[in-house]
Amino acid sequence: MDAENSGANQKDEIEIIETMKNFGKYQKVQYFYACLAAFFITMIHINYVFVAGDLNYRCRIPECENQYAVYNATWWPNSTIDRCTKPKLKEDFVVGQTCTNESFTDVVEKCTDWVYETNNTVIATLNLACQPWKSNLIGTIHNVGTLFAMLMSGWLTDRFGRKPTLIICSVGSCIGNLKAFTSSYYVYMFIEMLEAAIMGGMYAAAMVLMIEIAGKNRILAGVLFAYAIYMGESTFACIAMFVPYWKDLIRIIYVPPIIFISYIFLLKESPRWLILNGRVEDAKSILLRISTVNNININKEKLANMNEEDLKKQFKIENYEQKESFRDLLKSKEILKRVFVAAFCRFTASFIYYGLMLNSVYLPGNKYTNFMLSTLMSFPGELISMYLMNRIGRKLPMMYGYFICGLLCVASAWVPEGYVWIKITIFLFGKLLVSVCFTGVVTYTMELFPTSVRGTLLGVCAVASRTGSIFAPLTPILNTVSVILPSIFFGGFAFIAGALLTLTPETKDLPLMDTVEQIERSIKIREIRRDINTRGEESKDLI
Repeated sequence: MDAENSGANQKDEIEIIETMKNFGKYQKVQYFYACLAAFFITMIHINYVFVAGDLNYRCRIPECENQYAVYNATWWPNSTIDRCTKPKLKEDFVVGQTCTNESFTDVVEKCTDWVYETNNTVIATLNLACQPWKSNLIGTIHNVGTLFAMLMSGWLTDRFGRKPTLIICSVGSCIGNLKAFTSSYYVYMFIEMLEAAIMGGMYAAAMVLMIEIAGKNRILAGVLFAYAIYMGESTFACIAMFVPYWKDLIRIIYVPPIIFISYIFLLKESPRWLILNGRVEDAKSILLRISTVNNININKEKLANMNEEDLKKQFKIENYEQKESFRDLLKSKEILKRVFVAAFCRFTASFIYYGLMLNSVYLPGNKYTNFMLSTLMSFPGELISMYLMNRIGRKLPMMYGYFICGLLCVASAWVPEGYVWIKITIFLFGKLLVSVCFTGVVTYTMELFPTSVRGTLLGVCAVASRTGSIFAPLTPILNTVSVILPSIFFGGFAFIAGALLTLTPETKDLPLMDTVEQIERSIKIREIRRDINTRGEESKDLI
């Protein structure tokens, strides 16, 4: 009887590698931790949209008002006056006399002081009226800081691990609280860049960690991570709507990340990274925990007796003595091609995504509502992405997504202004499709790169993505030349990205590669098979 039970138990046992293929409670909990960090960091990442948003203001007329002036003055002349100039008083006006609409001439002069409608944004606090380049530079400098963070985070995740990078970047974002205590524009800009340079690496670390514990659910990892980002964007718009004063707003979004210190105990490192870096006992401990939490029956004694070589063989991880570096990458034409395609596609997705999102505040109506509408349209995009990429594959949905998105962007430029609902509908469909591509290309590029340098190459692609978000806020400037130029730029880049995807392989249902050598070997095998198939077809034609 005992022998039968023993045999039954052995039958129920699964291979140790299967612990990483099943999506269970362990993965759900770790995904929640990673997505929670993304949720809060996203609000910080887009803080400048409303914190440095534009305000209504007018020139101050010292002869007509004191230091407690109000924006809506009843005596302000009825004629339309640029907010950077002020109307000149009549020569017979006597100081101390009450100003009226008739106290001014039609002549205007340069303004040197302003009255703001509210102090809800830093425009009033830092006195940035009629200096649009300074206010726009806040968002630009934030994205420049994030760009540096992305590149550094790739190296950090590969060198020190996914977990410590995520924790340091998340908790470090709290430094942004210092912005509430400054009245200097340049100090504010320094803090803005510093916070972005620290917190920006969280995205790469969290995404790599989720992908590596996802098993067969790599697409789900990308979709859930994107949903966390969209939830952060939408929630930030809701908070800003009810708490418009910028100092209160940044305290609300910058204080919570301190809780991520607890991730030292809650979050677990990627077993694949631990095995690759020789931390065998830590890897065994986590694999044992996964089997326990997910209620998976494995041979615990076999796991305990495994050495580094056994684990690498079990997880099909290539054994290499020397760490692969950029020199190894430069020697591989296949890797260079994949990096170029992935980087351009990431740049394009980010450029169009943030370009459309930032332009949504210029749509008719409430800017907070418009912003939320733009982010909410991304949610169905993720579901479509998950369905198509699991059902059809990675490449085709993204190729068609880029092409159709580009077509909609170009089409929107030629729709007359009078057809408001048609323009809005095209805008929303374009936003939906670029969301499909945004999530899809992140997951796809993860699968294109080997584990040994995945974090580093993800950092390179993230830099390209961040460069796209840096250029996106500049697209409104093109409207001064022609209103169709932004849409033409969006459409052009989308078409090129779709075409470039024909150069990379399909990765659906394929295992993650671990080394550059392994990828090169798989390409050679594929070419040999293609030659054999070609010769076979030629032989049939001869017969």
